[in-house]
Amino acid sequence: MKILALENDVQDSTPEAFTPYLKSEAAKVWDLYQAGVIRELYFRQDRPQAVLILECENTEVAREFLGSLPLVQEGLIAFDLIPLNPYPGFSRLFTSEK
Repeated sequence: MKILALENDVQDSTPEAFTPYLKSEAAKVWDLYQAGVIRELYFRQDRPQAVLILECENTEVAREFLGSLPLVQEGLIAFDLIPLNPYPGFSRLFTSEK
């Protein structure tokens, strides 16, 4: 199942609070990417927010994987998880009904 994960800062953290964990965060994200858990990773252009596409059995499993990230473990960020289904509308193109 594809899951959209939207990052949210927790509390009123300063950018300096993140600095000690950024290298270990990148390393863990790399591990999850290599394992096929994180399929896509972006930062929003309009504000500082990470957007991840995960491939997991369900949102509970996704939350466990994201819980292994150093910034989550340190209580600096959390994620809103949105399970996604494939778009079924293309099937309408191949029916005889109008």
